[in-house]
Amino acid sequence: MTMSKTVALVGRPNVGKSTLFNRLTRTRNAIVGSQPGLTRDRHYGIVKTQQSKFIVVDTGGLEFDKDLTRGVFGEMAKQAAQAVDESDLTLFIVDLRAGLTNEDLRIAEQLRKSGRPLWVIANKGEGARSSLALAEFYELGLGAPRIISAAHGDGISDLISEIEVEFQSDLEEGVLVEERLEDRHPVMAIIGRPNVGKSTLVNSILGEERVIVFDQPGTTRDAIEIEFQREGKDYTIIDTAGVRKRGKVNEVIEKFSVIKALQAMEEANVVVLVIDGTEGVSDQDVSLAAFAVEAGRAMVVVINKWDLCGEEAREVIDRTYRHKLRFLDFAKVHRISATKGFGIDGLLRSVEKAFESSRMNLPTPQLTRVLKTATERQSPPRKGYNRPKLRYAHQGGINPPLVVIHGNSIEGVPESYRRYLESSFTTAFKLQGAQVRVIFKQGDNPFSKRSKL
Repeated sequence: MTMSKTVALVGRPNVGKSTLFNRLTRTRNAIVGSQPGLTRDRHYGIVKTQQSKFIVVDTGGLEFDKDLTRGVFGEMAKQAAQAVDESDLTLFIVDLRAGLTNEDLRIAEQLRKSGRPLWVIANKGEGARSSLALAEFYELGLGAPRIISAAHGDGISDLISEIEVEFQSDLEEGVLVEERLEDRHPVMAIIGRPNVGKSTLVNSILGEERVIVFDQPGTTRDAIEIEFQREGKDYTIIDTAGVRKRGKVNEVIEKFSVIKALQAMEEANVVVLVIDGTEGVSDQDVSLAAFAVEAGRAMVVVINKWDLCGEEAREVIDRTYRHKLRFLDFAKVHRISATKGFGIDGLLRSVEKAFESSRMNLPTPQLTRVLKTATERQSPPRKGYNRPKLRYAHQGGINPPLVVIHGNSIEGVPESYRRYLESSFTTAFKLQGAQVRVIFKQGDNPFSKRSKL
C-alpha cells in the first residue's frame, strides 16, 4: 500500500523550523481553516502543490540535556531519532547567519547514523553569497547545503520542487492509487487518538482478533490493510491502531500517530473518526477531523465506549461535539460500544452511504436550480460597486463532489458565502457523510459554446 510521504524538520531551537513549516504548509488549499472555532496542531500539516502532496512535521528544537552524566542528548534526541526513522526525508535546518555550531555537529553525528535521506537546509540566507557562506557547513559531511530564507520565502519553491523530484516515482504511484480507489468499494481509514478503541472496533467489525493491541507505546511504519465482506458487501479497512499509549509518552510518538492517520486518510475514500466517549472531544480529535475534511474524504464519526458513559457524561459530550465539531454537521454520528459490539451494523451502513454520496452524480440542470434558489434566498454580499453574479453550476469531480460555479465578479465572494452554497448543495442532494465543495470560475456558461458546435 502506497502511503503519503513524510518530511521531518529537525535542528536546534530558533533556526527557523516553525517559520519554514508555516511557509511550506501555506501552499495547501485550506478548506476549513477559516471556519470559526477550528484549531490546528501547528506541528504537522499537508503540503499541496499542483503536482504533489506530502506531509511535513516540525519536531521542535533539539536541546541538549544539561545533565551531562545522562549523555549529550536527552529526550529530545530520542524524539529526533524517532522522527528521522519515521520520515521519508529529513531536512536538517541550520542558521546561516549564526554559522556552524558545536550543537549542529553533534546533531549531524546522530542524524548520519540513520542512513536515511537527509538534506542540510541553511536558513536565514537572504542576500548571502552561496560559496563563502556555505563553506563551513560542508564540515557536517551531509552534502551540499541548500540556501533558503523561510521568513522571506527565498528558495522555498525550489526546495519544494526538489522534494517533488525526490518523491516523484512514489507520487506517481499515489495518483494511480487515488484513481483506483474511485472504482472500488468503501475503503475505510479508522483514525483517532491512542486508546480510543480503534483496535477493538476493527476486531468487532471483522468478528475476529485480527488486530493486536500493544501495551507499549510505539509506532508502526506501515498501516494494516484488511479486506472483508459483510452481508455480501465488500469493504477494506486501513488500520493504524498499532499505536498505543500507556502513561507518559514522549511528544513525537503522539505526532507520528497523527501522521500515520493522515497517511491512511490519503489511501481511503471514507474516514471513520473514533472518539472516546469517556474522555470527550479533544483538540487532537478536532485536528484529525479538520485534516479529513481538508483531504476531501467522506466521513463517519464514532463515539465509542458509550456504555461506560452516564447520563450526565452523555449530555456533556453531545454538547461538546456540537460546539467543537460543528463543521462535521454533514457526517453521521454513531454512539457505540466496540467491546460489546452494538452499533456496528448501523456504522457500516453509514460508511456505505458516505461512500455513495461522495461519488454521486449531480446533474447540471439540478445544480443550477439549487444555485438559483440559494442565491434568491440569500444574495452574495456586495463588494465595492459590484455584487457577484453566479450564473451556472456543473459538477467538476467526485470524492468529494465538486461543484464549479461560473459567474462574474466572483473574486468578491467571501468564504462564508462559499460555505453557505456548499451546505445548500449538500442538503439539496441529501448527501450524508460527504460534503460538496464549491469553486468559482470567472466567465460564461461553459456549455454554451458546446451547443454552437
